[in-house]
Amino acid sequence: MNPSSYQEMLALVQSFHDKHDLRRAGGEDLAYRVALMAEELGEISACVTKGKGKDQLAEECADLLILLIGTAIAADFDLDQAFQTKMGKLSTRKSKIVNGRIRVSEFSE
Repeated sequence: MNPSSYQEMLALVQSFHDKHDLRRAGGEDLAYRVALMAEELGEISACVTKGKGKDQLAEECADLLILLIGTAIAADFDLDQAFQTKMGKLSTRKSKIVNGRIRVSEFSE
């Protein structure tokens, strides 16, 4: 299977939104979408903390990715561009060990 490009993923999620008329039916309400993303993050957490398999973790991560792409559709912003911009910022940051774990952030000294 060939890796999917962002544009292909975007088209698939847009098609899903169109098929279910999410814009008209409230499925693109941003507060609702945040709640759905929190729910999916909880499911990802449960996979990790309960030792569930890699396949289940991958499925839950895919659910979150689909919701993130759908949120970009609902809020009308280019997630691919936002990703590129953020990675550019992150690439200039330094890392630091905090409480025994690595962090890459804008640290205030």
